Amino acid sequence: MMEISRSWTGRSARYGRWRHLLAVLPLVGALTLLAGCGMFRDDPKPHDVGPVSTMPSGTSTHTLVVDGQERGFRLYLPPDLARSTPAPLVVMLHGALGTGSQAETAYGWNAQADRAGFVVAYPDGLSRSWAVSPDCCGPPARDGVNDVAFIQQLVATVADQLPVDRTRIYATGISNGGMLAYRLACDTTLFAAIGPVAATQLGTCPSPTPISVIHIHGRADQTVPFDGGPGKRDNDGTGRNPVKIDGPPIPDLLGQWRTIDGCGAPATTASGPVSTSVATCPGGRAVELVTVDHAGHQWPGASGPAPAAQRRLSLDPPATAPNATETIWRFFDAHPRTGG
Repeated sequence: MMEISRSWTGRSARYGRWRHLLAVLPLVGALTLLAGCGMFRDDPKPHDVGPVSTMPSGTSTHTLVVDGQERGFRLYLPPDLARSTPAPLVVMLHGALGTGSQAETAYGWNAQADRAGFVVAYPDGLSRSWAVSPDCCGPPARDGVNDVAFIQQLVATVADQLPVDRTRIYATGISNGGMLAYRLACDTTLFAAIGPVAATQLGTCPSPTPISVIHIHGRADQTVPFDGGPGKRDNDGTGRNPVKIDGPPIPDLLGQWRTIDGCGAPATTASGPVSTSVATCPGGRAVELVTVDHAGHQWPGASGPAPAAQRRLSLDPPATAPNATETIWRFFDAHPRTGG
């Protein structure tokens, strides 16, 4: 069962978050949108969790205990969601130094859920990051945190509380969160599709189950380079905050997933700065790569950082096209999990 966290808005918790932020900001501060996105806002007053018919619409905050550690997440239910019909579930994974609250504010998934009728979960990484390999990223990687187990338990818990369509469970994320989406595709069979943005795949992936993949990436990204290799925040996985981002070229990575899925050759179209390469695969699956010329390490279409923060942290200017959230949801909606 989900438990409500009533400690996140406490004074000591806020001070603790600031102390940690000051410690890790020089290393991973530009891995995600930081300012102007609601990152430091207090969580709303938690709701009690009751039967499905009385679970509140809007955002509620919850905790789980995984491997002896308390883990938090936010859950958004559209006000018009039909409680008697199984609904899709999207797990939105924040980037390094982000939070579930920041991701909820920045990327527009609640509005998309209102339009399309699905549930969104916004997990919080420990120390504001995710362990996706032994060398990345931050304290969770250093301490061997099992973030895959956390997301698995989150999905199972939400599905126990709500009528979730088990064939329409999806994971998306930016940067370090997108890396966790790839890790989930490699290590679980829960998801019908993943939608990484400004991310890459790290660590081993020996025998993944075929899955639909949409990946969005700016060609000018220097944090997770489009052409592969170490990014500008890479420290070779050393120290108290290991960050080793040394993935393959993004087109090669999507080629690997086309092979996993048994896809045909991709067809590519272009519209202005946006190029889209789509390969159709058996079982109704697809592998799609969307690239954006001159775009950096951002979620296209998101609310961007404040100009002062952008200058101070050397963040990339926001890309305005495509709208990544709408693009990913259209792909998710077209690709439920099938038995094929």
